[in-house]
Amino acid sequence: MRTMTIKRQLLYALVTPLVKLILRGLWSTYRIVHISGEENLEPVIASKKPLIPCYWHQHHFVCAQFLRRFLRRGIKLGFLISPSVDGEVPARIARSWGAEVIRGSTTRAGAQALRDMYTIVVKQGVSPVTTSDGPQGPLHVFKLGDILLAQFTQAPLLPLSYAADRYWQLRSWDQFIIPKPFARIAICVGQPYAVARGVHSDDLEPQRRTMENRLISLNAQAHTLLKLN
Repeated sequence: MRTMTIKRQLLYALVTPLVKLILRGLWSTYRIVHISGEENLEPVIASKKPLIPCYWHQHHFVCAQFLRRFLRRGIKLGFLISPSVDGEVPARIARSWGAEVIRGSTTRAGAQALRDMYTIVVKQGVSPVTTSDGPQGPLHVFKLGDILLAQFTQAPLLPLSYAADRYWQLRSWDQFIIPKPFARIAICVGQPYAVARGVHSDDLEPQRRTMENRLISLNAQAHTLLKLN
């Protein structure tokens, strides 16, 4: 991580509250018309053990906000944010929510990244939020890394998805979605999915496909619920 200059520190100190204000104003206009499967979180919360929330990269804007409500219920959320200076504003916002901030990159050496995440989950009890086709795609392809993390830590994967009736869609690899003001939103929470410790690495591909299909199905369900409400 580059050392920030005094000028940049002052800039971020001014920009962060402005961004938070804009986000809060936008989020306050949304109408969440249906939440399906929220009860799937109850057993995990009651166990007081970490979990691994996962959703597509394009859904980060709403799913991260939805997860905030569970910080007050004892889930110690952690957000993986770039260690570069460009990640400073989102890191400050996440900390202001009361979430843990993990400054790192999933693109670095896989074994080292898994070891670091294992410590964060098992030793510190953090529930790391993952965008399962990120950080660079392909779009809607669930990465094996999340399956390995769930197996090593024995923390269950918790799939999330949502749909909005009106939104902006960026021309990026992830087709990032930002609901427009006053959008109607339906959110779907899937059942926790555990990966057995004894499954051989050569046999993890079916687990990966299962989670990929679950996220795709949850998104289709969210769109259906949006039409019904």
